[in-house]
Formats: sequence, structure tokens, C-alpha cells
Amino acid sequence: MTRQAAALDALLGARLGAGPHRVLDCACGIGTQAIGLARRGHAVTGADLSPRAAARARTEAAARGVGLGAVSADMRGLPFAAGAFDAVVCADNSLPHLLTADDVTDALTGMRRVLREGGLLVLSVRDYDEIRRTRPESTPPQVSTAPDGGTTITFQLWHWHDDGERYDLRHFQLAPDGDDWRVRERRTTYWALNARQLTELATAAGLDDITWHPPHATGFYQPVLTARR
Repeated sequence: MTRQAAALDALLGARLGAGPHRVLDCACGIGTQAIGLARRGHAVTGADLSPRAAARARTEAAARGVGLGAVSADMRGLPFAAGAFDAVVCADNSLPHLLTADDVTDALTGMRRVLREGGLLVLSVRDYDEIRRTRPESTPPQVSTAPDGGTTITFQLWHWHDDGERYDLRHFQLAPDGDDWRVRERRTTYWALNARQLTELATAAGLDDITWHPPHATGFYQPVLTARR
């Protein structure tokens, strides 16, 4: 949370000035980026398609002494006034959940609408140029240890569609349960949008000054696209 907020805050500062800024995290999940940016002094609003995720974001923010308004909303129809925000953040590979060009364009057009003139979109996705070249079928297992000493193992299986661009993802989380393992599985589908495709869709949505920032330049763990209204 702290590392990601520092990287995103640096991008906001470089493009918009010191702030604080009015920020919409339009795919906030449980609040990883939204809470971090709020702790750095920005006025942050969260939105997520999942009501449970939005509620969790509010709870996590309150536990850290941060005020965060988070609502359930589809990024294709954001319920905010035109020009309400200085910046819109859409991180953690959220946009590629949308599987058609029309849906992606609708989302990007809506993000542009809620930005003030000269406002900034900050969007992060996986490095799909490289991923589409290699078409991996799985991710390496990751092992994490909780403060109570419990161990969790996570990995993903990917099944590529015939178009070579979309894939079904199965996310597995394994946790010890006595002498056995408890397994939790989540499923979703992504559109592996490469940089050219996403740039073209952002242009079609009316966004300008579209720039790609690699992880080594920002400190953020995914490639970041910035664009202006």
C-alpha cells in the first residue's frame, strides 16, 4: 500500500503539481491504492463494481484512521458529476476485465468525463505485449506469511481463447488446515490489451497526451498509462 501510493503520488505530482488533489479510484477493490493515496493527503473517492469490495475498502480505511467514501459503481457508468476530479486512478489490471472495444471505450470516455479540464488519468495494466508473445499457462506459486505465522500459497492457471487475446484465469489460494490444505478458487476472464490497442482506445475516448511509463521508471509494479482530458 505504501509503496504503490508513493509511486502513484509521484506521478500525480509530476503531472498535476504538489496537490492535494481530488482523486477517484474507479476500481478501488478493497482500497489498496485509494487508502494509500488518502494517507498521503489527497481527497480520495473509491468506486468498485462489487458492493462487498467497496464496503471492505471503507472498513480498511477506517481501521487506518482514514476517511474514504467508497461506493458500488460500474466504471462504464460512473455516477459522478462532470469535471469532479483532478485525477482518476484505474489500477491493478482492472480495465482488462472489460472484454470488448465498446465497453473499454465507454469506460475510458466516462473517466474522461469526470476529470476536470487538464485532469489526469492514471491506469495500470499487466505487460500484455510480452504476455501475448509468450502466452503463459500459469504463474509461479507465491508464498506469503501472515503476522500470526500462517502460510498462504497462491498461483494462477490461464486458458487462452482462440483469438489469442482473451484468457480465462483461475486463481487458487491454498492455506493450511490441520494436516490438509484449504483451497479457495476464483475465476475471471481478461482481455490482454497490448499498449497499441489501449493507446488507440484511449485516443478514441478523447484522451490526450497519452504516455506509457515502465515499472523501472515509476516504481509501480505494472506498466502505467497516463493521459489527460
